[in-house]
Amino acid sequence: MATQPAQLTTFPAFMRVDAKKVAIFGNGAEAAAKARLVANTSADISVYADAPEAELIDSLARLGIEPQRVRFDVRQMQGATLVFAATGDAAQDRAIVTAARERRIPANAVDQPDYCDFLTPALVNRAPVAIAIGTEGAGPVLAQMIRARVDQMLSPSLGTLARLASDYRVAVDRLLPRGVARRRFWRRFFEADVATHVDNGEISLARRAATRMLRGREPVPGHIWLVGAGPGAEDLLTLRAQRAMMEADAIVYDALVPESVVALGRRDAERFSVGKRKGCHSKSQAEINDLLIRLGREGKRVVRLKSGDPLVFGRAGEEMAALRDAEVSFEVVPGITSALAAAADFELPLTLRGVASSLVFTTGHDLTGAALPDWARLAVSGATLCVYMGRTVAASVATRLIEAGLPADMTVAIVENASRGERRLFHGTLADLPALEHRSELAGPVMVVIGDAVAGANFEHSTPIAAGQPSAAPANRTQAA
Repeated sequence: MATQPAQLTTFPAFMRVDAKKVAIFGNGAEAAAKARLVANTSADISVYADAPEAELIDSLARLGIEPQRVRFDVRQMQGATLVFAATGDAAQDRAIVTAARERRIPANAVDQPDYCDFLTPALVNRAPVAIAIGTEGAGPVLAQMIRARVDQMLSPSLGTLARLASDYRVAVDRLLPRGVARRRFWRRFFEADVATHVDNGEISLARRAATRMLRGREPVPGHIWLVGAGPGAEDLLTLRAQRAMMEADAIVYDALVPESVVALGRRDAERFSVGKRKGCHSKSQAEINDLLIRLGREGKRVVRLKSGDPLVFGRAGEEMAALRDAEVSFEVVPGITSALAAAADFELPLTLRGVASSLVFTTGHDLTGAALPDWARLAVSGATLCVYMGRTVAASVATRLIEAGLPADMTVAIVENASRGERRLFHGTLADLPALEHRSELAGPVMVVIGDAVAGANFEHSTPIAAGQPSAAPANRTQAA
């Protein structure tokens, strides 16, 4: 038997208030909140306050509204479209609502549902686009939390894009037949290069692109976002990354990117797994470049999803060069690189005044050659060293750094799957580091952090990396420093 869906007791609707009077009665914070809410519209706001408090006076001054310092009188409702009773006196608010109802004016009394002909929503304003969120009074705080999340997801330029669309509506109705042709145009308008130009503040270019698209003079251009997926936790994606994924027609992702992050894209987007992980079948970099170019030339909007940040060991340079040569437009969306996530997991200061004032990001493979890299001298002089993909060359890394002059008892912190729920934390010394190579159960990406500043980390939730090592945390060398 099918479950009956829950039904609303209020009908969501938008009321026209342009240049119409909205009357607000009250002296304090509640009246100020209503004034700020209504100020999102072009209504004519009248605030009646016989003894306005400081918060109300300040809020109204910011809105350019002068309160009318008079006691309540029913004649003040003359010509009003909406009435808000926000005096803080429940009986007074009920009297105001009763008077409004007698005059057939919808009214709202703060925190008195029986005296509310309408409910005020949590509002996301991208005029002329508006998203109103209501809970029928059951959870105003929940509505505000939802509003904050939705507000983050939507581009600040969405309203500008909607206004531009309004300018083209008459021409579209005249030139394109109803149905598929119009829907295709508007989908391209809101998702393709018109939207990208508006996002970048290039309104004249957006108009040219829309006009060319309407006249059918050129195919839809593709666009590639090189997006940093961060270290793995989906809530560490940037807002820009989330917006790109919701717009993309195709997502090209590496093996290190968790499925939970890939799933944030549009359901109907094509998905291409290209591997890019040691020990996994993957496409060559040339094949990935060719795939991005092909999708871009097909007019697709593509997210190239890379673990961490695209510009930190992400081989984005090769992809950008290939896209430039193919004249396919692209942009880079930065992500949180794994070293920063590992430091957060350990509450570890990567820089520390008087101890470490510089950082080195490297891969363990840089320390396997015959000659030490130039940055090894920085590590000896106090820089914090962040080693990516360091598990399989841990012994070589430790040996070469000790030979270069780092003390064998220097503290190291190790994180597998930084930022994720399944992360594992280990600690020890540089001399212990070779034991990492024997931890074959560490199948996720491993980050190794080395340096004097590491001793200031929180080792409460970490495990000694070397077999037989005491469980106590390393001594804090930074205190001596």
